[in-house]
Amino acid sequence: MIRRFARTSDRRSDRLITGVLCLSGIVVALQHTLVVPLLQEFPGILGVDSASVSWLVTVTLLTASVATPILSRLADMFGKRLMMLVSLGTIVLGSVVAAVGGTFLTVLIGRGLQGLASALVPVAIAIMRDELPAKKVAGATALMSATLGIGSALGLPLPGLFYGHLGWQSIFWMSAVAGAVLFAAVLLVVPESPVRTGGRFDLGGAVLLSAALVALLLVISKGGTWGWTDPRTLIAAAVAVLAFAVWFPLELRIGMPLVDLRTSGRRPVLLTNVAGLLLGISMYANMLTTTQQLTLSADTGHGFGLSVLAAGLWLVPAGLMMVVFAPISARAIERFGANRTLVAGAGILLASYVVRVFAAGSVLQIALGAVFVMIGTAVTYATMPMLILDAVPITETASANGLNALARSIGTAISSALTAALLTTVTVDVAGLAVPAPAAFQLVYALAGLAALATVVVALFIPHPARPVAATDDRSAHPVTTGAR
Repeated sequence: MIRRFARTSDRRSDRLITGVLCLSGIVVALQHTLVVPLLQEFPGILGVDSASVSWLVTVTLLTASVATPILSRLADMFGKRLMMLVSLGTIVLGSVVAAVGGTFLTVLIGRGLQGLASALVPVAIAIMRDELPAKKVAGATALMSATLGIGSALGLPLPGLFYGHLGWQSIFWMSAVAGAVLFAAVLLVVPESPVRTGGRFDLGGAVLLSAALVALLLVISKGGTWGWTDPRTLIAAAVAVLAFAVWFPLELRIGMPLVDLRTSGRRPVLLTNVAGLLLGISMYANMLTTTQQLTLSADTGHGFGLSVLAAGLWLVPAGLMMVVFAPISARAIERFGANRTLVAGAGILLASYVVRVFAAGSVLQIALGAVFVMIGTAVTYATMPMLILDAVPITETASANGLNALARSIGTAISSALTAALLTTVTVDVAGLAVPAPAAFQLVYALAGLAALATVVVALFIPHPARPVAATDDRSAHPVTTGAR
C-alpha cells in the first residue's frame, strides 16, 4: 500500500514538473513574437524610423544566440533550476524596463534582456532527462516542443489585443507577469538536479563564441539592409571568421570547454544540429510570411486586408497543431525511432510547402497551409532533443541541447534575411507603393521546401540508436554524476 501511494505521488509529481517546465516553451515563444505584430506601429510610438525599430527583433536574436550556449553550460555546471530562475529573472527585468522606460533605448535594452529566455528550453529538457522516468522523456520533450507552437500562436493575436485596449506598454507587462508566474512555479515545483559537471567555466571560449555569433548574426540579419559590401558588413564578417578561427582550436585544447566539439562532432549530434539549422530556415518562413499575406491590402489583388488580430486568430489552429501532434510524435519516436520520425516530419514540411507555393487563393487555403507546416514542425521539433539525449553524456545534456537550439536560431536568422530580401526586391507597384508580389511569397515557400528536402536527406544519414532513451522506466537508469563545484 505504501509503495502504491508513493508511486501515485511520483506520477503526480512527474506531471506537475512536466507541466511547469513546458510552460517555459510558451514564455520563450512569446518573447520572440511579442513585438512582431506591432513593428509597423513602433516608429510612431517611439519616434524612430523603421530601420531602427527592426533592432527590437535583432537585439533579441543576438542576446539569445549568446545566452543559449553560455547559460546551458552554466546549467550543467552549477544547477539547471538555478539557470532557469536566472533566465526568468532577466525576462521580468527586461519586460519592466521596456514598459516603464517609454523610450526607444529602454525598450531596446528590455528586448535584449528578454532574449535570455531562449536558454529556458534546452535547460528544461535537461531537467526532464534528470527527473522523469526514462519512458516519459519522449512525451515530455514532445510536449515541450508543442508549447513553442502555442506561444507563437498566442504571440500573434495577443499583442494586438492588448495594444488596442491597454496601450503598447501592456504587452511588456503581460510578459513580466508571465515570467514572474513561471519563476514562482519553478521555484516551488521543480527540484534542483543533482547532476553536475565539474571544472572551471570556459570564460575565454564564451567571450570568443559570443563575439563570433554576434558578428555572424549581424552579417546575416543586417547585411541586406547595410549592403553586402558595406564596411560594417565586411568588418562583422571578418570578426566572425577570426573569432571562430581562434575559438575552434581553443575548445579542442582545453579540458572543460564551453562546447565539447568532440561530442558535437559525433555523427548523430552533428547531423541533428545540421537538421536543426535547416528546420529553422524552413519553419520560420511560415511565421514570417503568413501574417503578411493575410494583412496585405486587398487593393494589391493578392492580399486579404485582415487586421493583425484577425490574422493572428486565423493562425491559432496552426499553433494548436503542435499540441495535438505532441503525443503522436512521442509515440512515433518510441515505435519507429527519432531519426525515422524526423524523416517523416521533414517530409510533411516539404509536402506542405509544395502545396503553399500554388495554393494562396483564399484565407482558408493559407490558414490550412500553415496548419500542415506546423504539423511537420511539431513532429520534427519533438525528435531533435531525443536524438541529442541519446548521443551525449547526461552531464552535457543542457549544453548539447543548447547548441541544437542555437543551430535552430541561426536557421531562423537566415530565414529572416532571405525572406526580407525576397519580399523587398520581388515587388509590384500598387498606387505608387512597392509591395511584395505573389512570386515573392512563392519563392519564400519554395526555398523553405528546399530546406525541408535537405532535412530529409540529412536525417536519412542519422544512425538509428542502439538503445532508445525511453527504453526503461527506471529512474536509476540515468547515472548521476556530481563534479567538483
